Amino acid sequence: MWIPTENEKYGVVLASFRGTVQHGLPLEIGDTVQLLEKCEGWYRGFVLKNPNAKGIFPCSYIYLKNAHIKNKGQFETVIPMEDSVITEMTSTLRDWGAMWKRLYVVKSAQHTHKNEGDLFHRLWHVMNEILDLRRQVLVGHLTNDRMRDVKHHITARLDWGNEQLCLDLVPRREFSMVDPDEISVTELFKLMEHRHRKKETPVPASTHHLFVHMKSLMSFSLGEELEVFFHIYDSRENRPLSERFFVRLNKNGVPKSPEKTERQCTLFVDLGSSDLRKDVYIVVHIIRIGRMGAGEKKNLCSVQYRRPFGCAVVSIADLLTADSKDDHLLKVYACNTESEWHQIHESIIRKISSRYNLAGSNTGLAVSLQLLHGDIEQLRREYMVLFTRGVSITKKLGFSDIIMPGDMRNDLYITLEKGEFEKGGKSVARNVEITVYVLDIDGQVMKSYVAAGSGEPGGDEYHSFVLYHNNSPRWAEQIKLPIPVDMFRGSHVRFEFRHCSTKDKGEKKLFGYSFVPLMQEDGRTLPDGTHELIIHKCEENANLQDSARYLKLPFSKANLPGNNQAVKGVKESFWITSFLCSTKLTQNGDMLDLLKWRAHPERINDSLSKLKEIDGSEIVKFLQDTLDTLFGILDESSQRYGLKVFDCLVHIINLLQDSKFQHFKPVMDTYIESHFAGALSYRDLIKVLKWYVDRIIDAEHQDHIQQVLKASEYIFKYIVQSRRLFALATGGQNEEEFRCCVHELFMSIRFFLSQENKGTSPVTQTQCPCVCCNSQAVFLRTFPAVYGELLKIFTVKEVAGFVKETLGSLPATAHAECPLEAVKLQCMAKTVESQLYVNPDSRCTLLPVVLRLLQAHMQEQRDLVMCAHILTSMLSLIRKDDSVTTEPAVSEEVDLIVESLLGLLLQTILEITNRPQPAGTNMRLQFQDVTGEFVACLLALLRQMTDKHYQQLLQAFTSKDDLRDFLLQIFTVFRILIRPEMFPKDWTVMRLVTNNVIITTVLYLSDALRKNFLNEKFDYKVWDSYFYLSVIFINQPCLQLESFSPSKRKKILEKYGDMRVMMGCEIFSMWQNLGEHKLNFIPAMIGPFLEVTLVPQPDLRNVMIPIFHDMMDWEQRRSGNFKQVEAKLIDKLDSLMSEGKGDETYRELFNSILLKKIERETWRESGISLIATVTRLMERLLDYRDCMKLGEVDGKKIGCTVSLLNFYKTELNKEEMYIRYIHKLYDLHLKAQNYTEASYTLLLYDELLEWSERPLREFLNYPMQSEWQRKEYLHLTIVQNFDRGKCWENGIILCRELADQYDSYYDYRNLSKMRMMEASLYDKIMDQQRLEPEFFRVGFYGKKFPFFLRNKEFVCRGHDYERLEAFQQRMLNEFPHAIAMQHVNQPDQTIYQAEAQYLQIYAVSPIPESQDVLQRDGVPDNIKSFYKVNHIWRFRYDRPFHKGTKDKENEFKSLWVERTTLTLVQSLPGISRWFEVDKRELVEVSPLENAIEVIENKNLQLRTLITQCQSRQMQNINPLTMCLNGVIDAAVNGGLARYQEAFFVKDYVMNHPEDGEKIGRLRELMFEQAHILEYGLAVHEKFVPQDMKPLHKKLVDQFHVMKSSLGIQEFPAYVRASPVHFNGSPRNSCRNSVPNILSLDGARVVARRSPLTYPSVNRYSSSSLSSQASNEVSNITGQSESSDEVFNMQPSPSTSSLSSNHSASPNVTSSAPSSARGSPQLQDKHKHSRENSCLSPRERPVSAIFPTPLDPAQKASPNQIGDTILPRSDPNLSAPDKVRPTFSSWSLDSVKEVNNTQFSDTVGKFLSPPVPPRPPYSGSSAKSIRSQSPGPMSRSPQKSSMPPFTPSPTECQSAGLVSNSPVLSGSYSSGISSLSRCSVSEASGTEATAGDHPAHLAATMPNSVSSGSDELIRRENKTPPPYSVYERTNPRRPVPLPHSLSIPPNADPPALPPKPHQIRTSSMKLDQASDSRRADGVPHVPRPRPLPRKVSQL
Repeated sequence: MWIPTENEKYGVVLASFRGTVQHGLPLEIGDTVQLLEKCEGWYRGFVLKNPNAKGIFPCSYIYLKNAHIKNKGQFETVIPMEDSVITEMTSTLRDWGAMWKRLYVVKSAQHTHKNEGDLFHRLWHVMNEILDLRRQVLVGHLTNDRMRDVKHHITARLDWGNEQLCLDLVPRREFSMVDPDEISVTELFKLMEHRHRKKETPVPASTHHLFVHMKSLMSFSLGEELEVFFHIYDSRENRPLSERFFVRLNKNGVPKSPEKTERQCTLFVDLGSSDLRKDVYIVVHIIRIGRMGAGEKKNLCSVQYRRPFGCAVVSIADLLTADSKDDHLLKVYACNTESEWHQIHESIIRKISSRYNLAGSNTGLAVSLQLLHGDIEQLRREYMVLFTRGVSITKKLGFSDIIMPGDMRNDLYITLEKGEFEKGGKSVARNVEITVYVLDIDGQVMKSYVAAGSGEPGGDEYHSFVLYHNNSPRWAEQIKLPIPVDMFRGSHVRFEFRHCSTKDKGEKKLFGYSFVPLMQEDGRTLPDGTHELIIHKCEENANLQDSARYLKLPFSKANLPGNNQAVKGVKESFWITSFLCSTKLTQNGDMLDLLKWRAHPERINDSLSKLKEIDGSEIVKFLQDTLDTLFGILDESSQRYGLKVFDCLVHIINLLQDSKFQHFKPVMDTYIESHFAGALSYRDLIKVLKWYVDRIIDAEHQDHIQQVLKASEYIFKYIVQSRRLFALATGGQNEEEFRCCVHELFMSIRFFLSQENKGTSPVTQTQCPCVCCNSQAVFLRTFPAVYGELLKIFTVKEVAGFVKETLGSLPATAHAECPLEAVKLQCMAKTVESQLYVNPDSRCTLLPVVLRLLQAHMQEQRDLVMCAHILTSMLSLIRKDDSVTTEPAVSEEVDLIVESLLGLLLQTILEITNRPQPAGTNMRLQFQDVTGEFVACLLALLRQMTDKHYQQLLQAFTSKDDLRDFLLQIFTVFRILIRPEMFPKDWTVMRLVTNNVIITTVLYLSDALRKNFLNEKFDYKVWDSYFYLSVIFINQPCLQLESFSPSKRKKILEKYGDMRVMMGCEIFSMWQNLGEHKLNFIPAMIGPFLEVTLVPQPDLRNVMIPIFHDMMDWEQRRSGNFKQVEAKLIDKLDSLMSEGKGDETYRELFNSILLKKIERETWRESGISLIATVTRLMERLLDYRDCMKLGEVDGKKIGCTVSLLNFYKTELNKEEMYIRYIHKLYDLHLKAQNYTEASYTLLLYDELLEWSERPLREFLNYPMQSEWQRKEYLHLTIVQNFDRGKCWENGIILCRELADQYDSYYDYRNLSKMRMMEASLYDKIMDQQRLEPEFFRVGFYGKKFPFFLRNKEFVCRGHDYERLEAFQQRMLNEFPHAIAMQHVNQPDQTIYQAEAQYLQIYAVSPIPESQDVLQRDGVPDNIKSFYKVNHIWRFRYDRPFHKGTKDKENEFKSLWVERTTLTLVQSLPGISRWFEVDKRELVEVSPLENAIEVIENKNLQLRTLITQCQSRQMQNINPLTMCLNGVIDAAVNGGLARYQEAFFVKDYVMNHPEDGEKIGRLRELMFEQAHILEYGLAVHEKFVPQDMKPLHKKLVDQFHVMKSSLGIQEFPAYVRASPVHFNGSPRNSCRNSVPNILSLDGARVVARRSPLTYPSVNRYSSSSLSSQASNEVSNITGQSESSDEVFNMQPSPSTSSLSSNHSASPNVTSSAPSSARGSPQLQDKHKHSRENSCLSPRERPVSAIFPTPLDPAQKASPNQIGDTILPRSDPNLSAPDKVRPTFSSWSLDSVKEVNNTQFSDTVGKFLSPPVPPRPPYSGSSAKSIRSQSPGPMSRSPQKSSMPPFTPSPTECQSAGLVSNSPVLSGSYSSGISSLSRCSVSEASGTEATAGDHPAHLAATMPNSVSSGSDELIRRENKTPPPYSVYERTNPRRPVPLPHSLSIPPNADPPALPPKPHQIRTSSMKLDQASDSRRADGVPHVPRPRPLPRKVSQL
């Protein structure tokens, strides 16, 4: 049976448990579990990190721990009873663990992010350190001090890690986390601020230390031992600042004792901040120990001397920038003259280079230097290793800036300065060496008390260095004598002088000595300064052991009696400088006189007077003795010396205020408590103090009185302690007398404080208006310190009374210049912080005084920083848990504070936050601090307020206006508190407390809002402020619990709950109360409420979403619709979702809740429509946001943006949003370098603008400008991008439009530039190569794709050089979870509905719309290549398959083709690289039709190659050779013979009677092919090189065999008669029977239309050649119909695959480069040559000028409309010699009959004119695709009539030239033309009259459809309109024909070819229509057309 656990509540998992049993709970080692129930060795409970999953687990797996239980029962909380640091450490390490693993992933994924990698390793080390420290704490064997250190280290590391990982700042007190509920908000703020400041701004250290590590001396000339001395030198004052650090080096230049680090490392301690400046240096002197001369031989002398070697200097300022220990190599300099050695360092510093030089070229001193900051104890903690391994301490000369009471020091420093010596009977100067000894009172040498410096132990003696031959040597050597204090008396120092001989023996001969005693007989030590000592002469054998003998002699010339002239006249002297640094000895006689006052009573007066002149350091040395002396004098002679003793006491007390001696205050406190014995002193002290206070007002000079007042704290301490001692001794006698004295003293003080500082005496009035203002200020500064002393004698209430009366006596106002106001506040601050105020009894007395002062200052906004401090201290005393029942006084205090300060607090916060921030950093910090403090005070006050307080507050408002102002004020302040910048970002604890207080207050105030401001008293402003506050409250980042870690989220929910839901419920409740006033907030509150609903909290969403239904309902009642609601929702959704708000769940919830709500509404239908629109927008916005999160620009991002852009335009009609997304898409394209797509995109915005002067506002990155200027800028940008995308044809159109605008404004400068730009684009078209992209069909199947892709198929335009495999890999990279489908069949529903991603990709072939350009003969391939792959709406994919039984002998019998045609919603290229497939058509092509198409394509290829060969476009003849060989030899698949076997046999004809016509057509094509081959061989023979003649002969022979196999002896009549057209089939020639009749004086004008404006219905025309002959089999044959693809034809449809239509056949090669995707370039003289066609020889002299009417038998049928072939002109001829252009046809027969040599020169050199495409064969089943041919697009969308046509821009002729444009076939009538700057003016051309042209005029389109029908069809198909560029041109002036280009009159017209054998009837109607249209003979002149107002069809 399961029993609830009582004590077993909390445990830790010891081993992992899988939980495989029923109801088992899986556990991991280290998890903490809460135990609920127990049963027979099993527990039931949950893991604390996942409390929702409960289960059972074995007891043996759990280690139980003691825990404290809160809220016993169902919702109990378990808190482990362990050290709070351990608890925090455990939870923090768990959080860090997860983040640490994420860091590892980041580090692995991004190797470049060094910071993350470093943090990963550093965090790992810190976590291990924390775990080690945790073990130490848990073991429990640490001492208290060690435990504190360990906890300090733990919390420091926890804080570091939290800061590095951007976690929250943890408020702590004594290492333990603080519960915000258990302390006041002000205390919490102070803790947070303290920790933040500690982290942000470390306090600059006032003490600094220099670490020096001597490493080595590098020099080539070593060989002697060295001594190195370091010291710090002040070059400004020319004195050393420190003692010396001494290192001995061996002969190799390294330290002698490397194992003893203290001998080579030192710390120069106690440097002040003033010592860290540029003119303070580290000076290094190096002394060598060896021979006298550096170059002497070794055997000369065995005696060693100390000799100068070198000096090095480095500025201490150079170390300030170094963060770590740096190694320095110091240059070592030697002295030029030895006598200058004492000042070599000064010469180096001053750079007097004449006195020194380098000691050696490679001599350098290697040292390590580091500057450390902080006191020495701090360094011992931080640099533990430094001190444990050993480091010597090098002290400062003199005391540091701060003297500590415990410092013990007694060091005497003596500097050997210089000497003056006689020659001593020698011819040269002496080599003098000094030996120094210290001797005690008995004359014994004191051992180890002579030190050369720190680093080496002291010795018994010291030897100076020797200067060679110098009788006036200057040493400047400093030695240290650390003699104990008790040995100072009677000690002396002896200096012995020896001459060092340089002879063989090297003797040192004593010749004199000096001495100096260390202490005088009166007890004073040797005074600091320079002393000139007498040199007493002696011999080498003189006995100096008996010091008593010479101590009687004089030692200094200064001390000689006046009559001792003999000694004074001695020339020899020795100078030393002494300096004593002692805490026990003094050199001051006055100090000694005072301390010995009893010995000389007569000197007391003088000694007391001189005390003020004694140095402070001397006084603090003897502080206790001095104080005893003073109080001793006071006790004995108070009447006589009372005033002077008081003044001396004041002087000493104020001395301790100095920062240098402030650490001696505890010494004085200890003296007062323990050593002071003046029991009677209080009477004299009170009397003298009162005497001074009474005279303040009348005193002329206040300085001395202010010194007295400044010392009042310690005077009161002495008074109180004296009284206590007296009471203790006497049993409390004279108590009343004492109280009376104190009361009288305070009366005097109150009187003095009450003076208004206006000056009462005549003197003061003239001198200063603020006589006692400064004195009052001085007293107030010290007064709070007196409270504690008074409490030792008086009760709390008595002291509170003193304080209240004293502070209450202050004047209400002060003088403007008086500092009293600020000091008042400081006094109040100290009062509030004092122990007196903490006591509730005194607090109720003092609070009104404090509040009154605060109120006055806050109203005037003065001294706000101090006001904030006072308020903080006051409110910190009011605990949250002080309930009204236990502490009624607390409630009264809160009442008082609320009444006095709440309004002022709100006003102050508003004014501070609205004020501009000050400039300086310090001021800014202070500004932020004061704001934070006031905020904390407000929060603390509000948190203390109960229902009763709120009721009293609200009732206190007398009028509604006052209440309204208060509510507006507090709501505004709350909005400020919620701002992110209010607190630092890691102060989450503070923010949560703030929010808790805000929501509690808002709940109280909302009642007041409902009661006072509803119905007729409704106030919009208050309600709006309330809603606005609620919304930003919910949306603030610190409440978004979803972004927090689970543990942090759990803690917040346990402590505060989800405050967002609470506030949301309150919003809903208040909204429901509004009633009809809701209309005031529609639509204003839609955006804010929508933002609230987007918060990912289900409960909040459920509460808030129904408000939208309410809004719709009220708006419907008011307006009859809810357009406003819809508009606002849509506008706001975009901005909010782009910020990352909202998700799929929200979309579904929004949809379901609102649909449910409107079920019963009358406006249900319109509501459903709105909800559906908003939901669809959300889908797209979510997809867009998800795509934008990805790194690189890819198709997904672009496609998503296009989807959203279209949605805004077509469904929402939001123009501004539409334009914004146009620019977002534009930026994406630019980033991806899709320049063409970028141009099309920007064109969308361009087309929304007009050429007007309407001013436009500043928008996006556009400045304020006119519409014309912006459109001009857009045009130029688009042209630039079209240029970069090599889409020059489109750029030309825009150039023309801009040029027209410049022309209309007569802006010829810009017009010229634009024409040049247009010309450059034409040049680029002809000169630069363009790659033709491949196209790929992509299907996205499955529910995992974004909405805009899901279960849709697209056609994508590939990148340059991108083939199928590369494209497929790119798509798989974009969709890494997608599965590539390996077949091309349409997927079934299971794939559509799968929860996965499937990609189906294969290549498709484009079906160009501009067949006229592509089929025109002679159009350069550079131009054609553009039209093949641009403006493509339809794409085709052919899949060959065998139907029925496959014949192994002949596979053509069963080879069918499944042809899929895809129609897009937009043409490619466009605003995206891919567009959705709008329509899919599927047809099957029979084997026979397939054969027809294959042969047609091969015939086309042959014609093209023959044409290129004739026109010399080919560099060599190889392509033609290979093509002829492939057809004639038929080595691959049997050639035409296979078709004969398959389709010409009797069985096939009998079984397929319906194919009779097709079989005839196939036979016709086969004969035609033979005819072409025969002509091709003839051409081949003329151009074939000599080495290929045998191959040509072989081809001719095989051709005869082939003819025989086809059964051709002679070609049928229709074949013989048909011309060989080199860009079309014989069917083209059938249409040539209707010639185009042109006059000389007028050219036919064809309407020009932009290639970018093809209508969506522009499909195959009924006469299109490419519809069957090329495009529909391009996947089978591997080629398109254009001339540059003819080399790529595959030999058989059976070899086709899913690959691109550009894959080349293995047996043919192209002479063009593979990258060019086009034919070889023409020479310049061939470019744009469209004037003439080749003349046809001999028969039928019918020309275009004199046409021969057709006889009825030869009239073409409607299906056989043909057009003429233009005559070719020789490009080598000059213009006047060129032949008149005529229309004729070529035939093989005619070629054979040419016998003149002119033909061989001219044949093939002319470019063919464009030939209209041929219609598909009428019997083909493929015609079901689309046969409707579109009409030309009119300029204006309103016009549907047929516009006139202008000549093609590729025809370089002016008006007046005979036009060589062909008769317009059904295909050509689409109006498509290429772009050229040579185009003919629209207004210049006229049609020929009826008289000139009797019956046969150019045929126009009989079945064409106008652009109006294009739009109609598009609307029916519901496809968006195309993104297009329209050509916009003004009518141009006619250009007359130049004389030089006139047509020669003697040119014979070429013969008309014979009529085709097969007559088609489809063209008859066309001819009749054409004839009737021109019957009136009136030429058709096109009307000038105005520019369109709107060019966009969107």
